[in-house]
Amino acid sequence: MLQYDKIRNELHEEPKRWLVTGVAGFIGSHLLEELLRLDQQVVGLDNFSTGKRENLDDVRAIVGEQRWRRFSLIEGDIRHLGTCRKACNGAEVVLHQAALGSVPRSIEDPLGCNENNVRGSINVLQAACDKRVKRVVYAASSAVYGDHPGLPKVEDAIGRPLSPYAVSKQVNELYAYVFSLLYDIETIGLRYFNVFGPRQDPDGAYAAVIPRWISAMSKGETVFINGTGETSRDFCYVTNAVQANLLAATTTCRQAVNQVYNVALNNSTTLNELFYKLQERILPYFDHVRGTKPIYRDFRPGDVLHSQADINKAEQLLGYAPTHTIDKGLDAAMGWYMAKRQTEH
Repeated sequence: MLQYDKIRNELHEEPKRWLVTGVAGFIGSHLLEELLRLDQQVVGLDNFSTGKRENLDDVRAIVGEQRWRRFSLIEGDIRHLGTCRKACNGAEVVLHQAALGSVPRSIEDPLGCNENNVRGSINVLQAACDKRVKRVVYAASSAVYGDHPGLPKVEDAIGRPLSPYAVSKQVNELYAYVFSLLYDIETIGLRYFNVFGPRQDPDGAYAAVIPRWISAMSKGETVFINGTGETSRDFCYVTNAVQANLLAATTTCRQAVNQVYNVALNNSTTLNELFYKLQERILPYFDHVRGTKPIYRDFRPGDVLHSQADINKAEQLLGYAPTHTIDKGLDAAMGWYMAKRQTEH
């Protein structure tokens, strides 16, 4: 039996009380969905600056009214310590997903990035300590690898950050380490590598590449690639990220705690390859994508050229065993994106 199957069975038998920050966001809503499927008690915190109420509506429709009653929402901001303390009341585990994402947004607004991602995360850690929460699992980022040239990326070899967002995520790791060192709390950081899947927002200037391109292709709009298209990423389907969170939240291995882990596949896909993977899957829905080509433009400041994760540490210490390759993930997500597109007509 896989470790994740074992953990899911144990949670069914002995439910916990969880806090999920950023619960209305992309990853946060998937965590909520899985926890409610497992009959857990969940408190969610979100200020809806980037999260969407429709994501919560989607989860409610999926899990049903009986399970939905196990969820309570606090509409508030992690930048307010009092709100974080209220949200942490009675929680056994915090899954801290709330953040202001996007490298370009952080370049445009470094102060906002710091206020949300650094101050907000310190508030969550402090509130968790004040309310005697046992463990905080927090969303770290592959952005911390910065200009380090090594591939695949290994947790103990990071470079200099290339954006305010990367700085904020590196500072989160430092604060989490110090809190675990000085205070009675356990922390685990998960360095996400280009997570994608249903409920990931395709709209706006800061949309991630997969939903943005799906939206553009389906509407007959031009797809732009920054650079030559040989930039590569380790795309990770959201189900894998959910698994990593629950494994980190429940591990009883002492060596596994107060660590950071890569969450990805140890697989590399170029943007050129991604374009044709998406085109192939959209073609049955929208024939106008046949034969279309991307337009290339200048490489974007703050981006890294190549990103691929070594996941051995997570496999060995957490029992992480990703279930979805990029192709399986795209197949699973495409129906949601196409349904969303068709409802917009």
